Amino acid sequence: MPLNVGDTGYGSVADPGLSASGAAGSSETAALLVPEFGEEGQQEQEWRPMSKEELEESAGGPGWRRVRGYLVVLFWLAWLAMLAIAVAIIVTSPRPVATPLTWWQKSVFLQLQSDLFTGTPSESSGAVDVLCDQLPYLKSSGISALILKGLFDSSNATESGERLGTLPQVQRLLGESENAGLKVVLDVCDVQLFGAREELESKEAWNATQRALHFWLGQGVAGFFMCDTDASYTEKSLMLWKGVLEEFSEKDEERIVVVSQTQEHLPPLVVSGQQLNVTLVDVVLRSVLPDSPRLQSARQVADAIETHLQTPKDTWLGWMVGGKAPYDLRRLLLVLLMTLPGTPVVQYDQLYPAQGENGSESSDFTDKFKLRHSTVALFSSLSHNRAREEALVFGSFTFLPFNASSNATLSSHSSSSSPPLLAFLRSWGCVHFLVLLNVGSEPLGLDPTWAPSLPEAGVFVASTALDRLGAVNLDTLMLQPCEAVVVKLFEPGSYS
Repeated sequence: MPLNVGDTGYGSVADPGLSASGAAGSSETAALLVPEFGEEGQQEQEWRPMSKEELEESAGGPGWRRVRGYLVVLFWLAWLAMLAIAVAIIVTSPRPVATPLTWWQKSVFLQLQSDLFTGTPSESSGAVDVLCDQLPYLKSSGISALILKGLFDSSNATESGERLGTLPQVQRLLGESENAGLKVVLDVCDVQLFGAREELESKEAWNATQRALHFWLGQGVAGFFMCDTDASYTEKSLMLWKGVLEEFSEKDEERIVVVSQTQEHLPPLVVSGQQLNVTLVDVVLRSVLPDSPRLQSARQVADAIETHLQTPKDTWLGWMVGGKAPYDLRRLLLVLLMTLPGTPVVQYDQLYPAQGENGSESSDFTDKFKLRHSTVALFSSLSHNRAREEALVFGSFTFLPFNASSNATLSSHSSSSSPPLLAFLRSWGCVHFLVLLNVGSEPLGLDPTWAPSLPEAGVFVASTALDRLGAVNLDTLMLQPCEAVVVKLFEPGSYS
């Protein structure tokens, strides 16, 4: 059947105005959409945008604009008020003030063995070569300065203070130390390098002393190490020393005088009735253990440590072990040196022991290597934490003694013959470092009622055996014999 059958063509629409038959007036050109008409039969006007008045009327009138402005102003005023309150809280809250420290207050010193420059020239030269090769490694492990001991004695020190046959080696060592970023302090203790006490009163002796100081300071020496029994340890002599040292001192390069306290009380230096120890002597070095030819017992070591922990700190102190300690307590003493307030002075044989774990000479190279590696690893951990944590450098110091009742209930394994647990706190703001020392031969734990004001939780920072990691609860902490731990405590709700 054809598609165009009929009168209308394909797609044609009937005229809406005609009858249903659609026969008359039908056309393909009829409009598909019919315009709408209003009530009066007129076509509505086309769409147009609203005027300003119409928009304001739709938005609630002109008052809405003022309301929005007020809300914006109120928002910024509230924001500024919160900012001002936050700043006020930060400004008024108590916080520690960092005291500017000099290089020697932030440094870790290494005292070299006295036999480094002794022996035949070939042996001395070989020892210096080995030391020069180790300088970058010492620097990376946390050493900042060296104390050279054994360069001088009263029989072979010349007017300029140079020892015959070793001056080129010393100059090389000074140059290599400067390249490695290490400072060097010369030890002149007990050698009367600058004359006897009665000779220092002469003008010639003063001139010789000045020439010797100028010579070594010109070689790059950062300071001198003396004893309180030396002839030079007088107010008049140290005034001369200070004058010469100030000539060579620069910003961040201050030259220093270190005095080793060998007597029970440091002889005072008095001028016009005023104590001048702080100005004339930069560091007062004390030994933790008394000088004795025999090994100290665990009880003697504990008593010596406790005595020093309770001594008031009126000057800037340096600490070294000094006396002979049992071999299994050396790591504990290393932890003590690195956490006490002041400047730690570590002896060479503490980092590089020549004995086995049992204290006897070991011929096994592997055992020696493992021992040295673990000791250096402990030292590196302590020195890096000390450089990173402000509380371990200039934080306040609090000795935490045990009372009689808590000492009796430390642990079910404790006995009256075992030394008590020693502890102290280094605090800086809300950061606390708890140092615990078990000098005895039996395990000891903390009494829960011992220090109720301390936070109960913390994290291990260091331990003598390097086997303490992660979080710790003080109520369940148990220290093994001859063990020391450093714990960073957390305030409730704080994780910093």
